[in-house]
Amino acid sequence: MIMLENTMVTLNIEEMTEMRIDKRLFIIGLFFLVTTMLVATQFALTKVQYDYIIVHPSDADIRYIGSDNSSDGLRVLRITGSNTTNVSVTLRLGNFSTNMVKTYSAAFAIVNEEPYPLNITHINITSSNTTYMKIWLHGNRSANAESNLTDPSTVFMYNNGTIVNASNTTAWVLAAGDKNTSTMCSNISDRTNYTILTPWDNVSHVRYSINNTDAVSNVSDFVWIQIQLDFPTTVDDMGEHSGVIFVYLQAKTH
Repeated sequence: MIMLENTMVTLNIEEMTEMRIDKRLFIIGLFFLVTTMLVATQFALTKVQYDYIIVHPSDADIRYIGSDNSSDGLRVLRITGSNTTNVSVTLRLGNFSTNMVKTYSAAFAIVNEEPYPLNITHINITSSNTTYMKIWLHGNRSANAESNLTDPSTVFMYNNGTIVNASNTTAWVLAAGDKNTSTMCSNISDRTNYTILTPWDNVSHVRYSINNTDAVSNVSDFVWIQIQLDFPTTVDDMGEHSGVIFVYLQAKTH
């Protein structure tokens, strides 16, 4: 009898162990099932249409226009590419040698056509060469922005590899535009009397202006960019020097 009772007790313990194992397997299986269900609910599909228009850089919402001529008689700012599928502009600054300084007080202008103001914060250049370049923002296209005596509006932006105006500050405010790429405005509070035409240059294939009405920060929807090339006695290398000028803008909209 004792042996039988012991045997019966052993059987009961095994059955209880199997029940506990089965419960654990059930819980684990349930966990994976719930996890799979949660992951599955993270996938969804929704659709929204979009559209945009690719235009010439002189006709964009933030656009470039020319003014000064380079040494070949064409605008410093000019079209490159086919003007159809490869549409871009470049600054053709000319041929120079050592111990020379060349200043374009109105190399180009930036015009805002967005319906809200844009802050220009800073300017930088990427290049595999030394730039020998200085850049200013200013209002008087015919004045040398190197001195605030000749142009009090001047803001020094870039100095041969050094960003002068910090990225967390505002150098110039472009007032709100009007979506009309054939004009710019020196005082947007009175567009009737202060509108300036930006006609098309059929040779350089950019819009341009030679109007001497000054631009004023936060009042005008455009600003002039002065570029100065200052070459020392000894340069880094002969031959072509090229790069990309980055103008950083920031918008505050409501």
